Parts: sequence; C-alpha cells; structure tokens
Amino acid sequence: MEVTAADGNVTLAMLSHLVSQARRVRLGSWCVRVVVVSHDPAFLVAFAEFSLKGRLLVWATRLVVVTRLTLPQLYALLPAHWTFSMMNTIFLNLEDTATSLRYRLYTHLPYSPDGAQVVRVAAWSLIHGIVQLAGLTLFPEKFTSFYGAAVKVAAKSWPPYWDEVEVKAPNGSVYMRYSGSDYQTLIALSEALNFSFSFFPIATWMEAAERVKERKVLFTAVNHFILPRRLNRHDFTYAYEFLRMSFSMVKPAIKPRWQSLYYPLTDQVWVAMLVVLLFMPTFLYTIYARGSDRGVGKQNRMTVGAVALEVTGILVGQNLPLRLPDIGSSRVLLTVWLVFSFVVGTAYRGNLTAALTLPKFPLRPETVQELVQTIDRVTAPPIGRDWQKFMLSSESEAYRKLAGLMLIGPTIQEGLLMATKMNTAQMTDRRNMAFTIAKYFTRADGSTQLYLGREPILPIPSAMPIPHDAPYTPQLNRCLMAIVETGLLKKWEEDTIRDVRRESERKQQELLAKKQQQQQEGVEDTTESGGGITALTLTHMQGPIMLLTLGLATSGIIFLGEILVMRYW
Repeated sequence: MEVTAADGNVTLAMLSHLVSQARRVRLGSWCVRVVVVSHDPAFLVAFAEFSLKGRLLVWATRLVVVTRLTLPQLYALLPAHWTFSMMNTIFLNLEDTATSLRYRLYTHLPYSPDGAQVVRVAAWSLIHGIVQLAGLTLFPEKFTSFYGAAVKVAAKSWPPYWDEVEVKAPNGSVYMRYSGSDYQTLIALSEALNFSFSFFPIATWMEAAERVKERKVLFTAVNHFILPRRLNRHDFTYAYEFLRMSFSMVKPAIKPRWQSLYYPLTDQVWVAMLVVLLFMPTFLYTIYARGSDRGVGKQNRMTVGAVALEVTGILVGQNLPLRLPDIGSSRVLLTVWLVFSFVVGTAYRGNLTAALTLPKFPLRPETVQELVQTIDRVTAPPIGRDWQKFMLSSESEAYRKLAGLMLIGPTIQEGLLMATKMNTAQMTDRRNMAFTIAKYFTRADGSTQLYLGREPILPIPSAMPIPHDAPYTPQLNRCLMAIVETGLLKKWEEDTIRDVRRESERKQQELLAKKQQQQQEGVEDTTESGGGITALTLTHMQGPIMLLTLGLATSGIIFLGEILVMRYW
C-alpha cells in the first residue's frame, strides 16, 4: 500500500485509511511486520500520530522504518513520538559513504543503564549483510527493567486501596503519608521492575483517565472498575481485584406505634377472644339464674353487670371470683374460664414484654429492586457517571430506574452524611464505604446508624488503567499475577482495615476515658442508661398512653351526658 504525495489534507486522509486497513490485517494475524519507507520527516511524524490514534501497533508488532535522515534529524525524531520511542521499532537509515552504500539500524531505549537514548543496534551493507553490535538485538526488549528511572503515575485518595494523610514531622515540616493495598502494590511493582515514581497532579478521576489516555503517565496506580465505556479511553492491566459496588443507607428506626398493645396476638385470636368474652357472661349468668329459680344458691345470685365485670376481671388477671357458686355446673364453667384466662393472659403478657423490650425493626432494603422502591435519591461520587451510563444501557428495569435516581457529585463522606438526614442512599465500592463508615460514622460504643446492602449492585472486576496497547503491559501483568497468587494483596487489604479498626478503637477508648473522668467529676452523662437496662420510651409505651387518653376522653363524655340527663330529665 502506498501514499503518494498530494495535497496535505488528501495525504492525511489517505494515511488514515491506510492505517485503518493495516490494523485490520494486524488483528487477523499472529505475527505482523510493518515496514514504512519514507524520507520525509513530516510524513513520519504524521504516521507516528495516526498509527497511535488508529491503534496500529502492539508490542508483538515489529515496525521497520526505512528512511534517509541526517543523524540530528534521527536523534530528534525517535524520542519525540511514542510510536518510535516506546514501541517495538527500529530505523533502517541510509548513510552514504565514500566507498559503499550502507544502512545502519537504530532504536530508542526509553530506559537503560545510561538513561533514555538512541542506540545503534546493527549495520547492513551489500558486502557484509547485517552485522549486530555485541550485546544487542535488532528488536531489544525495552521493559524488563526500568533501571531506576523516575516515571509518572496518577493516583488519588480511594481508601482502603489508596489513602493519603498529611503528617507533621518533628521539625515542623508537613509531608504526605501514603497507605493502602494499591500503594503497597505500586511499591512492589517499582521494586520488581526497578523504577522510582512520582505522582502526576490530578484533581479528579476523570482527569486521571485523561492523563492515561494522553500517555502523560505510565499508568494509574489505583484500581478502576472495568467498564465497556472506559475501554474506549484506555486499556487495563490484569484484573487483580474484584470490586463489589454496593449501597449504604440509614438503618430503619422503630417508629412510634399506638398498636403496640394489639400486636402480641393475631387478628384471629383477638376475634375469638372477643366472641368468647361476649358469650361467657351470658352463659354464667344463665346458669346462676337457673340455679336461683330452683332454689339453689339464691344467696349467690348476681346481676348481669356484676357477672360481666367478674368475667372481665378474671380475663385480665385483676380479679378472682368474689363468691364461689354453689351449683356444680357454675363451678365447672368458672374453672374452665380461670384456666383459659391464665393461658391467654400469660401468652399475651410474655409477647407484650418481648415486643416492648426487643422490638422488631422494620425491613430494610437489601437488593437493587428493594432499594429503588424505597429511596428518593442515590448519591455517587463524580466517577459514578460511568456507572450511570453503564446501567442506563442495561436490560434490567431496576438498573435503569436506579440510574435515573442517581445524583452525581457528592463525595462519599458527603453522600453518607446526606443519607443520615434524608431518604437517600450512597453508592460506591463496598470496601471504600465500609472504610469511610468506620472512620467517620462510628459512635463511641462502636455502633453506627448506617448499614451496607447485602446484595452488591454491580460485582465488577477491576484493574489499573494504562494507555492503549502499552508495550509494558505484559511486565505489569506478570508482577500483578505474582502479587495475587502469593496472597500479598489480600494481606495488604486486611492490614489496612485492621489499622483503621485499631485507630477507631483507640479514639473510642479515649472518648470512654473522658466520659469516665466526667462522671468522676460529677458531670451528669445523659447519653447512656445506667446498669445496661433498656429504658422504655414513648415509642414503646405509646399504646397504653393512647388507650388511657381514649378512656379518659370517653369517660368524660359519658359524665357530661349523665349530668345533662339529670338536669333536664
């Protein structure tokens, strides 16, 4: 394939089409050699740019550039472009001599014992053929070692994977202390591949992705969810983590319920008791009356009201029969009622005590389907825009509805704080939320009002973002696989959580010691109940109070009615 010299725009269009065609050939072949012949430095620069945009080359692709450049042009061109400096590229440069025609082969080594340099690896002539220099190959491996070179990486606080804390040194200076499993992974990578690193300043994760895309950083040292949309911007290393995107919201609280006296028994039991209570006084009074008509127990004859009051008193456990009946049928009936009242009363009081002291909390959302039916909003950090677009394209109605409820922007801490005050939930990586809750939302007694949903929203593999077709990807992947297989990553994660838990316990102990000191000094502490006894509040006792209020109101109305009747009738 050939690009002929023409108008500048036409040449660029033809070059773009050529690169696209060549990439299709490369994707369909195991081994590809790309040969470019040009003596025009401007054309070589354009080819370098288009091959990078068109993703023509990978490390397995060997690029040979046949050209005729002066040495100053050659030494300026190779280091200036990623295609020539980082990829598997050699330049076959024609150098005319007085005696013969000779080509010399050059390549750029971005990392070597002597630093970044353009080196001559071989020479070719008609007489001697290819003559390689000692210790060098035509296509040398460039990334087995970085030889202590300083490279740029992007990173930002994302605990427990990456945490940044400003620390004040004894001499008064302030420095940044880093921790987390991904930081430890970066340290291991730098030792294995022999490089030092510095952090490229970034403000947001979107900026980190852009710096990777622009190849201004070697990679982003903090793992990211591998989403299809992100693959358009950059590649990923070996997926060494499996993150679970989850949600957190406030634990449902016990709401005041005036029906607390009603809940210990089911509807069927209440109906049965009401029926029995209506008919029992009638049966007992009928037996009493029949016995009195036959001259048996006349002295024990009671009115209907007295019988009803006695039956009700026995049922609620507040009374026993004032007088024992003389006839056998009445005694049998009364005995059965006493046994019935004892069983029902004991069961009711036991369930009532349990309901008041150990109340049943309302059901809380644990799945995506339950979440979208409960909350008004779902907050997510700025990086959540990619999650939202991914869920909008989902076939699940629940995920699409969740994406419509998402509010992008608040940080994780701000989102969790919003969840404590409003009917919202925070969505992000589960470990990251657990870390934030443990650090900022833990009470002195170790409890918290927030909880994590049991079912993950999106279980997604994650890895470090790297530029498209980065030639050092195999070296990073090999090291990452070794870290995972040896169990180091899991250990670093456990150590990070353990350190946070210890710090939280230390703060709690300091707070407890302060409270104890206040108690010794006579300062009243109203936040805790003495002796570990759970005090019943209006939430628990609202039913009896409302029943008493209703009884007083009914009694007052009847009293006023009696006064009016006595006055006018």
